[in-house]
Amino acid sequence: MNSADLGRRVGVPSTALFTDQYELTMVQAALKAGTADRRSVFEAFTRRLPEGRRYGVVAGTGRVLDAVENFHFDDEMLGFLRDQHIVDASTIDWLADYRFSGDIWGYQEGEVYFPGSPLLRVEGSFAECVLLETVILSILNHDSAIAAAASRMSAAAGGRRLIEMGARRTHELSAVAAARAAYIGGFHTTSDLAAGFRYNIPTVGTSAHAFTLLHDSERDAFRAQVDSLGRGTSLLVDTYDVTEAVRTAVEIAGPELGAVRIDSGDLLLVAHRVRQQLDELGATQTKIVVTSDLDEYAIASLAAAPVDAYGVGTQLVTGSGHPTCSMVYKLVARAGSADPADPLLPVVKKSLGAKSSRGGRKWAARRLDGYGVAEAEVIGTGPVPEELADRQLLVELVRGGEVVAREPLEAARERHVAARKGLPMSAIQLSRGEPVIPTEYV
Repeated sequence: MNSADLGRRVGVPSTALFTDQYELTMVQAALKAGTADRRSVFEAFTRRLPEGRRYGVVAGTGRVLDAVENFHFDDEMLGFLRDQHIVDASTIDWLADYRFSGDIWGYQEGEVYFPGSPLLRVEGSFAECVLLETVILSILNHDSAIAAAASRMSAAAGGRRLIEMGARRTHELSAVAAARAAYIGGFHTTSDLAAGFRYNIPTVGTSAHAFTLLHDSERDAFRAQVDSLGRGTSLLVDTYDVTEAVRTAVEIAGPELGAVRIDSGDLLLVAHRVRQQLDELGATQTKIVVTSDLDEYAIASLAAAPVDAYGVGTQLVTGSGHPTCSMVYKLVARAGSADPADPLLPVVKKSLGAKSSRGGRKWAARRLDGYGVAEAEVIGTGPVPEELADRQLLVELVRGGEVVAREPLEAARERHVAARKGLPMSAIQLSRGEPVIPTEYV
């Protein structure tokens, strides 16, 4: 496995200030109280799925591993903390030597999850674990939301190709992370070159309406594009008159024209008309790509249309109405000291209503029915039942501060395909409903 398989991580900046101030002030107070070194277990989970969603998708784990590895305070950062009086001198001295030295277990990237699933379990001293809360949640909440939306769109597409093209609809760095998450969730390509460079995701792109408008005629624009990019290019045919544009496109590129793109209008009606016209002109192999504010519902509505690929932007990078997964990061167990022999005691915040949670260091397994289909997410704190021993979901990601589970992005993508296939068929229904399998605590 070469470094390109894992994505380019060279020059990744420190992630230490991607955090909330209270993480550092808690460390300061714990250091002064003598409790900072207490052995602790934190877990990341969500109490519920976004309304109407049937399953969640784990994404961002690889980025979390990078963030943990690069979480350290350089001199400039420490100077900022000192000048702004954010923490005291002794805490700054402690932060200067900070490197995470604990263990992390978690669901593998691309796996599906449900309410209560312990997606990430972080173990070490209280101080070193609590510092990671914000950066872990910011990555998992964003990437998992995008991957879940992508998965729903992939299911709706029914095997047709999906192009991620949301870079201009979100923050420039979020766009790269979104393309990565979308690829895990089932998209095939991205328009974002930074995502292609960093994560080796296949990139695509040809021209916008501006290119057509630049030229004296649509014919001139098509001729210029074909001369430059070849007959297999995709021509955008809805700048003026679609019927005339399709005729001109085939005249110039011939039946070898790669694709035409439709970006406006009644996509169902226009796609049928364009397919008929292409076939009549002999361009039977020319594909049709549709764009224009698509989401999973719009994609599903085009299932009967002769469409070969969908380009999705805004709705994808905003999680199709759910831009976060509402994951939390909670202390669930702690010892009375740093001594490994000191027993871990379950702890839990006493909350009312929907914000309740469960204490204890947890394991998780997925129970299958007689047909090999998932029927429950089982979570416990005691011994793992023998019948679930080979169905456990958490794997070791970091051991003693060292990452031990990096993998190619393709592995996460393939895992998601398998995980979704292992769910009941109703999981891919777009109608609103409850999680497709229940969460059981033992």
